Amino acid sequence: MATDLRVLAEHTPVTRDRYVDLLRVASLGVVVGGHWLMAAVTDDGVGNLLAVVPRLQVLTWVLQVMPVFFFVGGFSHALSYRSLRRRHPDRPVYSVFLRARLRRLLRPTMAFVLVWGAAALVVQLFGGGGGMTGVALRLVAQPLWFIGIYLAMVAFTPPLLKLHERWGWGAFGALAGAAAAVDVLRFAADVPFVEFLNFAFVWLAVHQLGFLRADGRLRAPAALATAGLAGAAALVALGPYPLSMVGMPGEKVSNMAPPTLALLCHGLWLVGAVELLKGPGARLLRRPRVWRGVVAANGIAMTAFLWHLTAMLGVYGATTAAGLEPTEPATAAWWAEVPFRIAAAVVMTALLVAVFRGFERPGPAAAAPVPGTGPVAATGIALCLFGILALSMVGFGGLLEGRTAVLVAVPVSAPAAVAMALGGWLLVERAGRGSRR
Repeated sequence: MATDLRVLAEHTPVTRDRYVDLLRVASLGVVVGGHWLMAAVTDDGVGNLLAVVPRLQVLTWVLQVMPVFFFVGGFSHALSYRSLRRRHPDRPVYSVFLRARLRRLLRPTMAFVLVWGAAALVVQLFGGGGGMTGVALRLVAQPLWFIGIYLAMVAFTPPLLKLHERWGWGAFGALAGAAAAVDVLRFAADVPFVEFLNFAFVWLAVHQLGFLRADGRLRAPAALATAGLAGAAALVALGPYPLSMVGMPGEKVSNMAPPTLALLCHGLWLVGAVELLKGPGARLLRRPRVWRGVVAANGIAMTAFLWHLTAMLGVYGATTAAGLEPTEPATAAWWAEVPFRIAAAVVMTALLVAVFRGFERPGPAAAAPVPGTGPVAATGIALCLFGILALSMVGFGGLLEGRTAVLVAVPVSAPAAVAMALGGWLLVERAGRGSRR
């Protein structure tokens, strides 16, 4: 394995933007570490440290880095789609593009969903599901919202890339303007349900910044970071937006769910900041040992992300089973325990990655695209998107009681969500496999 990794790292094309790979790994790593740090376990369940100590919410202006991952996604999707168009100029490449971009994402995701679904069914058949087990059944699926949003970005890459190629910054401006209009309708006109449109407008605007980077059009990162930071600060200080850039329990307004204009400004600040660090980052990645580490981390990043909450809750479950009372969050004793809890979560995550990493290995490249498969692939990704988003909302609890969550005005149960996600993935795989004739 070490030899394969060394060979892969040494044969990296000189044209590859290694800094993008670093950003992908670092952004997921910060999200994982933030979840581990912010979990505050009490006798009532798992809470959020930021709710216990509100003054720490300012840390989310640095640690809420999911916009960076979506920005990197836009960059990679633009390069991938254009490469396919160059290789197959006379054929529709949509289905092959979807399969190529989603294979390493959906295979580990489906493994996670099926393992947890089976475990939840067994637990509930034997009358379990209380205590930390019940908390786990409810929480472990929540990070899947990120997978659902990412699926939407991949699905809309071709039309949005066309808009970018025609209008450039104007396409980004249109999405940002739409996000601002949604917030005006939401907060000033009190239009019901309009806020959910910003799940598309805000995140797709961040994704559009990746297209601009792919074309070398992010030329003033300092101005971008300054404008984004100033905009977010002004909106929080003068508007109805909360300080935290992640959701807080019981809050009336969240910057995350659904996203707000303040979160879009936060994304601008982060994108500008990471672009300012591109020079030092590129120099660091010229070191062979550092680059090998990034290559290794990229090979397991999605698996680690999917299973990190399982690992964390496993650590807390083990301490509870051992009869240890949870330490009151934010006390000196609690902070003293943090390094040990995180170390234990790292070990548990590493064990889970060792078991499930095979699902993240890249498969064989698709052959020539087959005409007429685009609608099948589009149907597949739509089913997969709705299934995964629904599962992130309903969780794995209450399988036998028919528990549901409402997604786009439709109640969806966990079994239905799993069926949609799995069926959609199989459609994408079938449509994008291509022909070798």
